[in-house]
Amino acid sequence: MTSQSSPTRRPDLLAAETAMGAVTLHVGDLGAMSAYYREAIALEEIPALGAPGRVVLGRGGVPVVALQHTPGLPATARNQAGLFHTAVLFDTEEALASAVAHAAQHPLSRFAGNSDHWVSRAFYFTDPEDNGIELYWDRPRDVWQRDGGGRVAMGSDWFDPQEFLQRHLTEDALAGTAGQAAQVGHVHLQVGDIPTAQRFYVDTLGFEIMATFHGALFVAAGGYHHHMAMNTWNSAGAGPRAATLGLGQVALTVPTRDEVGALADRLKHAGVATRDDGRTLRFDDPWNTLVEVSVA
Repeated sequence: MTSQSSPTRRPDLLAAETAMGAVTLHVGDLGAMSAYYREAIALEEIPALGAPGRVVLGRGGVPVVALQHTPGLPATARNQAGLFHTAVLFDTEEALASAVAHAAQHPLSRFAGNSDHWVSRAFYFTDPEDNGIELYWDRPRDVWQRDGGGRVAMGSDWFDPQEFLQRHLTEDALAGTAGQAAQVGHVHLQVGDIPTAQRFYVDTLGFEIMATFHGALFVAAGGYHHHMAMNTWNSAGAGPRAATLGLGQVALTVPTRDEVGALADRLKHAGVATRDDGRTLRFDDPWNTLVEVSVA
C-alpha cells in the first residue's frame, strides 16, 4: 500500500508499511470453528503454523485467523470490550463476491448486512461463536476523498447485495478461491471509551487518526483508511476484559526490528508493561486485549 499521511507527520508514528497479522480467537469447539472458516470463508489450514489445540487458516500461506481451543471459558457478552469484527481484505470484487457467496450459503453463517464505505465495499457475517467478520474490497487509493490534514472521508451507504453478486460473481472465481489472495485488512474493537482508546492507540502506539464519527475512532499507518477501529456502540463504559471466548490477540507487523524497539520505548515511557522475547513484542491494551508486534 502506498504511503500517504498528513503533512505534519509525527516522528513517533508507526512505519507506513505497518500491516495487520492474523487475529487469534479463543474457541470452544475447535473442529466446528475450523470447518466454518474453511467452508464459509474459504480459508485453508496452514499446518506449519498450527500446534496441538491450535489451527491457523489463511490464503496463499498468509494467515488470517488462528483458532485456539480454550474449553471452559464463558461466552463474550454483547456489552463487553473485545472484538467487533475481523476484516478480511480481498484484492478484487470478484474474489470478494466469491467469499460472500461461500459465507452466505453456509448454514451456520449469520448475515449482518452490507455497506458502501466510500473507500470500500463490505459484507458482514457472524460466525458460530458470535465473532464478527467483515469481508471487503478497497477502491483504489487515488479515488479516496481526503481533507487537508490527510483524514479520509468514509460513510456507510447501502447497496444492493444481489446486484453486486450478479455483477461480480463468476464461476471461475467461485471455484478458484484457493488462488485468490486474502489478508486481515483491519481489526475493529469494542472499547469502553474513545478518549482512552485514542491515548493508547494514537498517542502511544503511533497510529494516525483517519476518521471519527458516531462514537467510533478509525486509525491507521501510512495513510490507509484504517488498520484498526474502536467503537462504543455496544460497550460504552466497559472495563478491562475478563477471560472469555472470542478475541485472544491482535497482531501487527512492522518492517524492521528498530520499529519494534522504538515502540517498546514508547510503551515503557507510557507505563505499559511489555514482554519481548527478541522476536515479538507483546502488551495489553487498556481493556486487556493482547497486542503482538513483530517484524514482517
